[in-house]
Formats: sequence, C-alpha cells, structure tokens
Amino acid sequence: MRLRRLHPDPGDVTAEEVTSGMRLGNLAPPGRPYLVLNMVATLDGRIAIGGRSAPIGNRADRDIFHGLRTQADAVMAGAETVRAERYGRIVKNDELRARRERDGLAPDALAVVVSGRLDLPADLPLLQDSGSRVVILTGSGGAAPDAPARVELLRGEPGPDGLLALEPLLRRLREEHGVRSIVCEGGSVLNHGLMREGLVDELFLALAPKLAAGDPLTAVTGPGLEPPLDFELLSVLEAEGHLFMRYRRSPQSAVRSPQ
Repeated sequence: MRLRRLHPDPGDVTAEEVTSGMRLGNLAPPGRPYLVLNMVATLDGRIAIGGRSAPIGNRADRDIFHGLRTQADAVMAGAETVRAERYGRIVKNDELRARRERDGLAPDALAVVVSGRLDLPADLPLLQDSGSRVVILTGSGGAAPDAPARVELLRGEPGPDGLLALEPLLRRLREEHGVRSIVCEGGSVLNHGLMREGLVDELFLALAPKLAAGDPLTAVTGPGLEPPLDFELLSVLEAEGHLFMRYRRSPQSAVRSPQ
C-alpha cells in the first residue's frame, strides 16, 4: 500500500520504504537503548476501542506497525497491552524476519514485557511460542511463568514515586542482552513512566479519522509532566485520511524528577 508523504519532500512512498534502514541502534545514547514509542489514536485521543487498538488503524497503520518491529533489537509493551492484544510471536512471518536480517538485526526481536505483578496468562500466544525470547521487567518477587518460550526476569526497584524505575532496567537490557534499540507499543501508563524518566527518543503517532467518545484512554496516562516534553516533527504521511507522524524529542526537553 502506498502512502503520500506530505512532509518533508512531498511524494509517494511505501510503508516498507519508510520503515527500512533506520539503524536505530546507531542512535543509542551511552548506557541505554534508543527508544521509539509507536501509538495510534482517534481524533478524540482514544488509543483503544473495545479494549483493542485494531479497530482504530487501517492497512497502512498495520504495515508501519509491523515494519517498525523489523527495525529494533527489542519490542516492549506493558502487561495490560500484551494481555488485551493477545501478543504472539513478535515478527510474524519469514518475509519480515528477512527484512530484519537485511538491516543487520537478529531474525526475531526480543520481546520485553513490563509487568508489576507477573500476571501474564499461561495461554498467551507469546509465551506458548517456543521460538520466542521474552524478558519481563518487574518489581515482583514471583517466579517466571512456566512456558515453552524462553523467559527471563529482570527485577527492578521502585523509583521516588513508588512506581517501577525503568531507566536501570533499560541499562541492564543494554548491558546483559545487547539491546541498543527498542520499539515500545504502550500502554498509556508505561508510556507515562518512560516519558517521566526521559527515556523516549522518538514518537510515531498515527491519527485515525474517527471519533470514538466514551471514557478517555489517551496515549499517556498519569500525573502532568512538568515541564511538558517538546518534540520536533520529522515527517508526515497520509493514507485513506489517516495521518502518520514521526517526532523526535527536542534535545533541550527534559522532565523534572517526581517529588
């Protein structure tokens, strides 16, 4: 499926063209992975309908979603997102695995799940896939799920606000697993934690021409970020009225530590 590039350099492109050769790992700052956040939302800011994101996007959104998964060492999501979306093998077919190899990455991405209580269902397709490598970031003292997938726990400590401190765990992913780049797919509470700790380097935001109403579930849920984070617009694509925007965090943008 072709998309119109509105900014910069207007023209036609494919989802594969815009999600290839990104070399995200080369952008990694010292000591931690480079982290890209990928989200889709309705015009009124909802990121899920009926508990899932699939009803919001279109084919172009799905192509970009899977394309971004070919560009990072690891794909991260919160446990609630993993449960609701029924995550399976991260890279879904041989064609996408071949794309990863062409870009110098392992055929399969490491799956990183953030779970405070280790409450992942045993029948989750991701855990039932013997070819999947899963690292769970947690503050729980419980045991790793007994599953066919290769599962490892990285245990962390709470930060000043009582929530799981993510920065030390990302450093361990870099040091112990060689992870230089991560694509994070939410959810909103995890997004807030990453934003709060200044760990989001880029944001891919797909905006669907839909109004959903109902209880708001926005891309970032939590106390206000003070000061707000500033992002620079890198590109805008369009397909079937859906907009696909790529932002990079402004170098001078920072968040004050929680009190």
